[in-house]
Amino acid sequence: MPISSAIKGLQSIKSMQNVVKSGIPNKEESDFIKLYMYEKERTRLKSEEIRILLRLEIIQSRLKEIQNYNDEKAGQMQVPEPQELNQKKIVKVKSDFKTMSINY
Repeated sequence: MPISSAIKGLQSIKSMQNVVKSGIPNKEESDFIKLYMYEKERTRLKSEEIRILLRLEIIQSRLKEIQNYNDEKAGQMQVPEPQELNQKKIVKVKSDFKTMSINY
C-alpha cells in the first residue's frame, strides 16, 4: 500500500535530486549578461542616432527653404515696386472707353 498516492500533491514536492543548480555563481553570470546586453543596446542606439541625424538634416534643409520662400514673399508684399504702380496707371488710362447708347 503506497502512502504517497493517498496524500494529494505529494508527487509535486521537489527534492534536492530534482532541483538543478547552475555551476556558475549568479554574480558572474549576471555581469557577463549585462555587459553583452549593454553592448548590443549601445550599437543599436548608435545606429538609430545616425538615422535620426540624417533625417534631421533633411528636415532642417527643408525648413530653411520654406523660411527663405516666406521671407522673399513677405518682402515683396511689404514694398511694392514702382514699376508695378506705373503699369497699373497705364492700364487704367488704356482701359477708359467712351460709352454711347445704340438705338435699335
